[in-house]
Amino acid sequence: MAVFAAALTISACQFSGSSPIEIGTPAPGTLRPGISNDLGAREHPRVVATYGGVYEDRGAERAVAQVVGRLVEASDDPSQSYRITILNSPAVNAFALPGGYLYVTRGLLALATDTSEVAAVLAHEMAHVTASHAIKRQQRAEATELAGRVLGNVVRDPDQQRAAIVSSQLSFARFSQIQELEADAVGVRTLAKARYDPFAAARFLTAMGQFAAFQSAQGAGKGAPDFLSSHPTTPERVQTAVRAARQIGAPGLGERDRDAYLTKIDGMLYGDDPLEGYIRGRSFLHKALGISFTAPPGYVLENSPEAVLASNPNGTALRFDGADLTDFPSLTAYMTSGWINGLIRDSVREETVNGLAAVTASAVTEGWSFRIAVVRIGRTGYRFIFASRSGGEEFTRDYEATVKSFRQLTPTEIARLRPLRIKVIRADAGDTPERLAVGMSGVEPARRLELFSILNQTPPGQIIPAGTPLKLVVD
Repeated sequence: MAVFAAALTISACQFSGSSPIEIGTPAPGTLRPGISNDLGAREHPRVVATYGGVYEDRGAERAVAQVVGRLVEASDDPSQSYRITILNSPAVNAFALPGGYLYVTRGLLALATDTSEVAAVLAHEMAHVTASHAIKRQQRAEATELAGRVLGNVVRDPDQQRAAIVSSQLSFARFSQIQELEADAVGVRTLAKARYDPFAAARFLTAMGQFAAFQSAQGAGKGAPDFLSSHPTTPERVQTAVRAARQIGAPGLGERDRDAYLTKIDGMLYGDDPLEGYIRGRSFLHKALGISFTAPPGYVLENSPEAVLASNPNGTALRFDGADLTDFPSLTAYMTSGWINGLIRDSVREETVNGLAAVTASAVTEGWSFRIAVVRIGRTGYRFIFASRSGGEEFTRDYEATVKSFRQLTPTEIARLRPLRIKVIRADAGDTPERLAVGMSGVEPARRLELFSILNQTPPGQIIPAGTPLKLVVD
């Protein structure tokens, strides 16, 4: 099941230009005398590659650069230099590495509604750097790993061994959570000192939680918190941010700068990079490859450079990717070449899908049921892998419906397929979220209002003041 592990991984600090933006006089990679900062320099190329490269957009660069200088002056260590990179990823994420390496995704910039919210994110990440959190976390992780090895060698009772290891893991997780809450509080103080709205952190954390629920197609509070997570729950972080802001003053203090910020990100790429294809509701379309498929109702698709991943509330997982078939004389030869554990040989069948050669099969291993299909176009095999612990008729129907939906796009469809972008408009008198959400693209009609309300922090059913700048997602 390592194939599906990527769908469950949450990396870094989910606040969670042609070159990075550098702030400060010392060379990036210097933090404090006696502390090694090799980690940031070593990991930077891998981080950039993992997150789709550097995002080049003059408006987005200006939006970030505008706040950094003020935050550095207001931070706990104004002598610290920073290298800020905007990553070409639709994920809502920001994180820091030793040596002043800060990262923010264009997905996070698209979710923010004003400059103060971007400043809140950067202030939080600067707090990680000035407090040397990454170095401390690495040291604690090494100690936790060593303790686990020692316990494995000394404690013979498996139950006691497991309990001790879990206790050690919980201790490390809480250590990481405390760092996050500490960075939240320090970030709010820095935010206020830089004359930005100190309540921006709480606002953005709330929006982040709403957007995460929107993406997972689950209402807030439906999932139990993961107590081994390195991050506290969103409500806990919001409470910390609000308490820190209230110690400074009442709401309404400090700059928010919504108008200027939205002007800067007008036209910014939203969602998937065109090179990785597009997700439109439950459909995946790839302009360069000229292919498309649609998942059944209830599935939420997630695109990545390696694969398209999806899951539904019943626990069924889907992976779609490509494979080179050059060295295989037939589709059956490829299906039986050993890349599938637990393959049921008698289940292998060659057939066609919308006029394209295909092969299908089933597999069972370690309590999981798999249905696999490979559709051939030229030398490429497009692979569908469905997995479920329970199997059953619904599992089979979902698999068959998805595979049958796979097709080649027409030239007209390819010509009309364009990337999604942020378009900034201004509300007219009497406008409501319900009225304006109709203009949203790239999302199922039933969910347009929800996404519009999250992106603009405008609750449904309320009149929006005339002249308010708002974000639409359009193609």
